[in-house]
Amino acid sequence: MNLSGLGVLVVEDDLMLRKRLAAQLEKLGAEAAVAENLQTARKMIAARGFDFVLLDVNLPDGMGTDLLKEQIFPSDTGVIVMTAHGGVTGAVEAMRYGALDYLVKPFEPGELPLVMERARQAQQSARRDEHRRKENPAGEFYFGPSLAALNAQVNRILEADLRTRGPLPPILIQGETGTGKTAIARWLHERSPRAKSELVEVNCSALPETLAESELFGHEQGAFTDARKTRMGLFEAADGGTLFLDEVPSLSLALQAKVLTAIEDRKIRRVGANMALFVDTRLIAATNRDLTVLVAEGKFREDLYHRLDLYRIVIPPLRERGEDIVKMAELFARRFCSSHHLKPKSISEAGKQRLRLHGWPGNVRELAHELERAVVFEDKAELNFDHLASSGEKLPTEAATAWLNPAFRFPEKGFSLEAATDRFMRLALEQADGNVSAAARLLGVPRDFVRYRLGQKDTKPGGN
Repeated sequence: MNLSGLGVLVVEDDLMLRKRLAAQLEKLGAEAAVAENLQTARKMIAARGFDFVLLDVNLPDGMGTDLLKEQIFPSDTGVIVMTAHGGVTGAVEAMRYGALDYLVKPFEPGELPLVMERARQAQQSARRDEHRRKENPAGEFYFGPSLAALNAQVNRILEADLRTRGPLPPILIQGETGTGKTAIARWLHERSPRAKSELVEVNCSALPETLAESELFGHEQGAFTDARKTRMGLFEAADGGTLFLDEVPSLSLALQAKVLTAIEDRKIRRVGANMALFVDTRLIAATNRDLTVLVAEGKFREDLYHRLDLYRIVIPPLRERGEDIVKMAELFARRFCSSHHLKPKSISEAGKQRLRLHGWPGNVRELAHELERAVVFEDKAELNFDHLASSGEKLPTEAATAWLNPAFRFPEKGFSLEAATDRFMRLALEQADGNVSAAARLLGVPRDFVRYRLGQKDTKPGGN
């Protein structure tokens, strides 16, 4: 076990054992401090933060469990009690008051790393649970025919993960707001070699700049005015698992540098810390912006961009997914009817046509909200989405990719022929059930042309 950068206090009255424990901890990389009684321990705990405390139950000036009863330890400090043979009852009592584990003296040197590892995992689990309470529940991702190429790309990444020995490389997910970047991140993690470990999700745009560094990398007690206790960062909490940083360009350039260090060196440094911590965290980053543009503008670090760009996934907007829009709407309708305890509702042909023609600027998130609203407020057995029709009449040019709408007019800001060509190809592929040759026949173009366009537009691992 590697304890580099972690502070551990040994509270033990036996001088030889105290020295031996401190030496073992330092051998594991920890920064060890010692106290021989409760009085000294109280002063040291008040003066600085510790990640762990090895606490003897019986001390010259009282019971070690008194410190637990006094709630003197910050919530982020893990306590492991030590008791002589026959004193297990005291150890069990200590665990009722918040100790993570216990050691029965005399114990073998090899027991200490094992107990520390268990305590470390318990700390990480508590920090992840604290963060997860603020997050949305897990979602799903629908791979329809229009996303056949994306599905194949994601599977190639998973296959590469299984071949990779050592740290897993980062993944970059790009897509408009609401396209399902978080769902893809969860999908990847749940099928990766780290599926049994935790996925920690962070919305970088929601982190105040003054707190972002502390939230991601943690801080030591006294590192700044409000740092009343040592706090574990989310990189540390995700150690052994996956950290998902959504809207990563929201981080400052200085924080981007620390993220790069965490990826390349697998080390982080808490705010106010002297030593670095080793972390084995797989990073998945997401953005709704073009990072190459931000790099050119000096708003995103070029070295971090290239490091993240090893595996890049680009999720197309909902308006380019053709008939998949209707299929997803039907899935949402079933889900919301069930969750609201309503009778199943179908979608009328007119409703399907309105779903196809709508521009969906909010993408899948907007579609989900639209279906829930329709399920709850439309009292008919079939969903018609009448208000989408009126919206479409007022804004026929809502999106350039809505050009299949008979009411389409060229937008003043211009029309993307490239996007229209891509959509035409995707519609043909969808109708041909993903068969490239059949799609080429429908389009009246050579098969190689379709393959070339797919190769240009659908990014593969390791390239653009």
